[in-house]
Amino acid sequence: MTVNVKITEAVRMVAQKDAHRYLAAMITAAQIRAARAILGWKQTDLAERSGVSEMSVKNIERGASDPRGSTLAKLQSAFEAAGVQFLDPGQHSMSGGHGVRLLNQ
Repeated sequence: MTVNVKITEAVRMVAQKDAHRYLAAMITAAQIRAARAILGWKQTDLAERSGVSEMSVKNIERGASDPRGSTLAKLQSAFEAAGVQFLDPGQHSMSGGHGVRLLNQ
């Protein structure tokens, strides 16, 4: 096997293994605002806990920027560490769009 073939196979294996990360829906600005409200966090709290600048949080929430997936992942991780679960449409008993809920802790 040549080096190029080995690299191609390695990339393919990683892509298959981590495909769910790339296929997962990104959280919405409305979900971010709702999650902050559930936790009683200010934008500064979210910024501190996620490592994302406060200005970025403000811009994302008001739709003034098109955030990178990595930025949204940082926000989502901070919320999930605090017990928030993000729901995709149809993932809960009520019909409707995206949502959030606080898990029992």
